Amino acid sequence: MRRREVIKGVGAAALTPVLAGGAAAANSLPLEAPVHVGAVGLRTRDAEALSAWYQRAVGLAEVGRAGATIWLGAGGVQLLCLTEDTGLALAGPREAGLFHTAFLLPSRRDLGHWIAMAIDRQVPVTGTADHRVSEAIYLTDPEGNGVEIYADRPQAEWQWVGGEVQMGTHPLDVDDILGTLGLLPPRWTGAPSGTRIGHVHLKVGDATRAGQWWRETLGFDAVRTREDAVFLSTGGYHHHVAVNAWMSAGAGLRPVRETGLDFVDLRRRVPGPVAEYRDDWGTVIRLG
Repeated sequence: MRRREVIKGVGAAALTPVLAGGAAAANSLPLEAPVHVGAVGLRTRDAEALSAWYQRAVGLAEVGRAGATIWLGAGGVQLLCLTEDTGLALAGPREAGLFHTAFLLPSRRDLGHWIAMAIDRQVPVTGTADHRVSEAIYLTDPEGNGVEIYADRPQAEWQWVGGEVQMGTHPLDVDDILGTLGLLPPRWTGAPSGTRIGHVHLKVGDATRAGQWWRETLGFDAVRTREDAVFLSTGGYHHHVAVNAWMSAGAGLRPVRETGLDFVDLRRRVPGPVAEYRDDWGTVIRLG
């Protein structure tokens, strides 16, 4: 299945990326794009323990279970699938697979509420960043899977040069984000309705080859390219998917009996036939 088949039925205006001069794209939020990330599945040695962590640290809620699988989400929407297999080995950090799952909160104020909660509960974080297009906090779950909690900056503030979105890693102004809460005490009751998986970062053995696969097989646009990482999206979003070789350069097929990424579910804005793909590193990509 090639690009025009994946995005069949989507109007041309919806496919226009943000132009170098800064003009707004027809669709800004991830879910308004022709194809976006719907859910991520993880293989785990202890689904109950991992579920408890995502509920406490991320604010997800259990929205379903069947057998060895627990579904977590927000506002009743399924976002994260945890499937238990007690015989799995822990994935090594240099293998291909998941770099992080990025949970997009509806607003900067929601990010402020999450930060206040994390401070109160002393949730360990591994990093923070202002990426120019978004503001982000990074965590690692108990089985080594990366997690990002973020809020987007308004699309009008994104800058594009030569067809590439301008991102970076700058100090995060936590105090300014907390300032959005005003004088009332912070109130965190879990990930708010509207929370979604905004993007997914994948570890691959060769970023250039992986970026080409996403462009040619699934019709994504490369919106920022480096030698060791490619950022891709549809509809002018800053990125729905990134592939990087920062830790995994030269990695081969992922071992099947290890924890970590099970699948990535992609959703069309206009529903279409269900298809399943595997990239060169064994990552399962479902499109529906």
